[in-house]
Amino acid sequence: MSKIDDLLAKMCPGGVTRCLISDLIDYEQPTKYLVRTKEYDDKYSTPVLTAGQTFLLGYTNEVHGKYPATKSSPVIIFDDFTTATKWVDFEFKVKSSAMKMLTVKKNAPISLRYFWHLINTISMDTSEHTRYWISKFSTLEIPLPPLEIQKEIVAILDKFTELEAELEAELEAELEARKKQFAYLLDFSFDNDQIRKSGAKPLSSFGEFDRGNGLQKTDFSESGTGCIHYGQIYTKFGSYTDTVLTYVSNNLASKLKRVKPGNLVVTTTSENIEDVCKSVAWLGNQDIVIGGHSCIYRHSMDPLFATYLFRSRLFQDQKNSFVQGTKVKDIKPIQIGKILVYVPDLDSQVAIGKMLQDFDKLIMDINSGLPAEIKARRQQYEYYRNKLLIFKELDVA
Repeated sequence: MSKIDDLLAKMCPGGVTRCLISDLIDYEQPTKYLVRTKEYDDKYSTPVLTAGQTFLLGYTNEVHGKYPATKSSPVIIFDDFTTATKWVDFEFKVKSSAMKMLTVKKNAPISLRYFWHLINTISMDTSEHTRYWISKFSTLEIPLPPLEIQKEIVAILDKFTELEAELEAELEAELEARKKQFAYLLDFSFDNDQIRKSGAKPLSSFGEFDRGNGLQKTDFSESGTGCIHYGQIYTKFGSYTDTVLTYVSNNLASKLKRVKPGNLVVTTTSENIEDVCKSVAWLGNQDIVIGGHSCIYRHSMDPLFATYLFRSRLFQDQKNSFVQGTKVKDIKPIQIGKILVYVPDLDSQVAIGKMLQDFDKLIMDINSGLPAEIKARRQQYEYYRNKLLIFKELDVA
């Protein structure tokens, strides 16, 4: 960064001037670029974009009314309600009218790519339901060093972005490979020639299922008895946990079904068939409670072995035949008990459970393993971007 520091000292000894975004950046409404059809197909050639996280919604066969972005004439698309942005350098159509196409005003002394890196440093409260570009975003002031300095900053950040993208792609490819390995290992651990020697038995042979009841989110309290709400199983927990996120009063807990250490908490209802029978092994030291749309599996197996068994293809294929319902999928605990499984001796269960847990941690734990490394790469770019885009302000006194 010494070259940039030298240029700043030479060209901006008193500091960097600031300008209104509206004086530098032009916007265009998306009206004439809106896609008419809702039928998308990968065989079509025209991409349909949104500035949100999804970005590419699909492809349309509409060839007229495309925004003419190119590598040499790119555009930034800006979501007017969320302020999300995307860099686009190819022709496209858009889905939402709540979007702005951003380009540099004629003869404005700013690089669009410089503005692109800078715009992603701007944080704004978007809780109001309003269009933000004209009312708030365009009224902000941004630092505007000379174009020569902008060019140097862009070169550094683009190179860093390129390297970061390459590394991230490698890490994501490795993560995907690990997930496939885990899926294979998971299925093999519960259905192979050696384990089949234990003989197939229904889950009811190893324990009992007890359906939960009651417990609304409005019942949560600051303290009392720990509880797991069925909705948390889909979104907050992996295959096991030793801590809870919520509590209910001891009085209410006395009326609910109790989960003892080692038991599984299993969902019985979901909007999709995949999440039905998602299980969480309770590994805490104290009893907790559950409510409706879930059940307790009190069993004699190693808890880690049991919870990963519920994720295996052997279990899932049988489960699917018992699930009922159209919009809402449901399974009766008595039906879960009919699923046939192979359960080896306890020492083998413990070894299998621990092996799968170690592999699971590598893949899923956001604080370690590959996902954390991917996150760290993104944070590195953000650190250097912010460092490069903070300048001494011009003293106008």
